[in-house]
Amino acid sequence: MKILVTLLLGAMLFVSSILIAQKQMITVHMENISTDKGTVKFALYDETNFRLQSLQSVAGTIEAGKTTIVFKDVLPGVYAIVCYHDKNENNQMDFHPNGMPLENYGTSNNFMTFGPPKFEDAKFVVADKNISLAIRF
Repeated sequence: MKILVTLLLGAMLFVSSILIAQKQMITVHMENISTDKGTVKFALYDETNFRLQSLQSVAGTIEAGKTTIVFKDVLPGVYAIVCYHDKNENNQMDFHPNGMPLENYGTSNNFMTFGPPKFEDAKFVVADKNISLAIRF
């Protein structure tokens, strides 16, 4: 009987760990894009590689000043999203000679300051449900 109870408890723990580690989707909406020219590039980061190496990247097509993209198969954790409007579609954010951006950009939580975005300002938690975010420039 003890063996059966132990096996059942082990099976329950195994199943609950699988349920907890389910992958989620993050849907991102943007509605204030100034022109339909180009694409909006979105990148999903964790804290370790913030702005260095994205975990996923997605390009959103623009229609009527809006785009919606989805990051799929996201494990529970803490993440941040950075995006920019690649108007000339050269696959990089363009800057003035003084370092100011030429193209609009945004982050999760819509926290904007002078200077590059910070993970602490843009972070959000993915747990056991899909997430929907709105980012604006």
